[in-house]
Order: sequence, then structure tokens, then C-alpha cells
Amino acid sequence: MADVHTKEVRSYNMSQIRSKNTKPELIVRKYLFANGFRYRLHRKDLPGKPDIVLPKYKTVIFIHGCFWHGHEGCKYFVVPKTRTEWWLQKINRNKEVDTNSVAMLKSDKWKVITIYECQLKGAQLTGTISKLVMQLKKQTV
Repeated sequence: MADVHTKEVRSYNMSQIRSKNTKPELIVRKYLFANGFRYRLHRKDLPGKPDIVLPKYKTVIFIHGCFWHGHEGCKYFVVPKTRTEWWLQKINRNKEVDTNSVAMLKSDKWKVITIYECQLKGAQLTGTISKLVMQLKKQTV
């Protein structure tokens, strides 16, 4: 099956996809800051370059795009019909890197929280953020 876009349009579309400062990431950062949490962003010295690092709580937060990280059972993870094998290899590699990064962080005694973009949409947003804030506040006791 051929791509529905020209090579130029597809290239432009892909170039607009961010890896940092995404909308889901900004949502979480805003709520954390509003609740008094201070954090660092994208620390290159930690495995997987976590999106948010809370040194005081020895906690890192990864905010994953459902498509890019192969969120199983999610309506936002749909395997493309073109170049399917290539996409599956890419997504599986992302998942492998995620698993290795989490294992390395945990072995260094970091607490790891992973949030998928679908958990920050619609009715799920409030519950996800509340749970996150409660989880972090519990660690300070």
C-alpha cells in the first residue's frame, strides 16, 4: 500500500514531531510545579534521559507517546499499514531501550514513573495527575 502523502509532505509531518517539551510533558510539569514540586528536565547523565527528574525524591518520570512506545491496547497505538516491518522494528527498539533504562535506573535506586499520553487526555487527566502528586507526596513522609 502506498503512502497517502508525498515524500515531501511526509517528511514535513515527521519533522514536526517533538521529542522534548511535548504537550503531555508540559501538562505534567505545570501540575507538578503548581503543587510545589521542583524538578530538572532531560538529564543526559541518567539512562534514557528522563523527561522529568525530581532529585529530592530520587524519582524520574517518563512521559511516553502511545504510538512511539507501543502502548499495548491503546487506541493511539495503531501499527502503520505502510512499511509495517520497519515501524515495528523501530517501536520494539524503543520499548527495549525503555526497559533497559528503567532497569538501570532502578538498580541505582531511582523510583521510576511512566505516564502514557492517553493517561493525560480527557477524563483520565485529573486521576492521573492526582495519583502522581499523591505518590510523590507519600515519599516525603
